Amino acid sequence: MKIIGIDEAGRGPVIGPLVVGGVAVQEEKLEKIEKLQLKDSKRLAPGKRKVMARRIKRIAECHTVCIQAKDIDNLRAKGINLNEIEKIAIKKIIAAANPDVAYIDCLDVKPQRFCDEMKNTINGLKVISEHKAEDKYAIVAAASIIAKVERDMEIEKLKKEYRGIGSGYPSDPETIAFLKKYSYENLPDFVRKSWATVKKPPKIP
Repeated sequence: MKIIGIDEAGRGPVIGPLVVGGVAVQEEKLEKIEKLQLKDSKRLAPGKRKVMARRIKRIAECHTVCIQAKDIDNLRAKGINLNEIEKIAIKKIIAAANPDVAYIDCLDVKPQRFCDEMKNTINGLKVISEHKAEDKYAIVAAASIIAKVERDMEIEKLKKEYRGIGSGYPSDPETIAFLKKYSYENLPDFVRKSWATVKKPPKIP
């Protein structure tokens, strides 16, 4: 039986991509993931995350879907909200891994509704989805780390070209100072222009 854990990194930032990660193993290898004593990626230092990601990749099959800021904006302009965008990525990972059981960090206020929707991705799929699943299931914590390391790499690439972007989160003063250097029309394409942080100014009649 093949088991997958799925989690994301980068839902909230105004800069950079949203990355959804999946970590899949045969059931007999699940214990190896559990022995790593993984934590949610947010509670690990960047260096530690990289080390754990390498260990995870030696044990498991890893998948990521990276949704760039401009693609998030384009989808939202079509009326597709962030939850639906993330669901599209989750379904891609499930289809690619073809698991029997999926443990997913829940993004719906109603976990059962979310489970029912994800079950339809492939025939016979069993779905377990809970809020903060990364704190309960090692396989989801592993997916959180894989997603976060991928996003960190994307941000590091941006930092080599653009100075002072900070973490990319709206709560980061360095990120806000960076955004203030640009008019809305001239914001770089790695900025999520549909975020309230950089709301498009109203047209003057």
